[in-house]
Amino acid sequence: MAKKAKQGKKTGPQSGGTPATVALTAAGVPFTVHAYEHDPAAASYGEEAAEALGVSPDQVFKTLLADVDGTLTVAVVPVSGSLDLKALAAAVGGKRATMADPAAAERSTGYVLGGISPLGQRKRLRTVLDASAQGRPTVCVSAGRRGLEVELAPDDLVALTGARLAPIARG
Repeated sequence: MAKKAKQGKKTGPQSGGTPATVALTAAGVPFTVHAYEHDPAAASYGEEAAEALGVSPDQVFKTLLADVDGTLTVAVVPVSGSLDLKALAAAVGGKRATMADPAAAERSTGYVLGGISPLGQRKRLRTVLDASAQGRPTVCVSAGRRGLEVELAPDDLVALTGARLAPIARG
C-alpha cells in the first residue's frame, strides 16, 4: 500500500525536476507536484496514484502509447477506464490502432513505463486527451517518474501537448 502523498510545490531545473516539470515551469503554467512512495508490487500505477493522492480515479489520467497506422500516438485517459483503440484511431483519422511496443514507447518518450508523462517527452507525438477531462478544474498525470504526479488544468495540458480532445476511454 502506498504511503500518503506529500503535496509539493512547483519544481524546475534548479530543483532537479523531471522533463515534464521543467516543461511546465518553462511555459509558466501553474501546477502542483504530488510525490508518494511507489510500491513496486502495485497492480496498477494509476490506481496506486489515485489512492495515494486521495482523489477519484476519474481525476488521475494515465498516459498510454499506441501505434495508429504505423505512427506512435499518445492517449491520455482516466485510470478508472481503459483506452478504446478504435476510438483513438478515429480521433486521429486513422484506421487501426494497437498498443505500442513498450520498448518503443520508452525510447520515444524518454520515460519508463509507469512513469510516462504526456509532457516533456523526448519527441513530440500527436496526443489525444479523453474528453472527460473537459470541464474539470484540474487533472493529474504522471510527472515523469513512478511515484510522482503533476496536477494542472486540462486546458494547459491540451495547450502544452497540442492534444485534441475526443472520447477515447471506455467504462
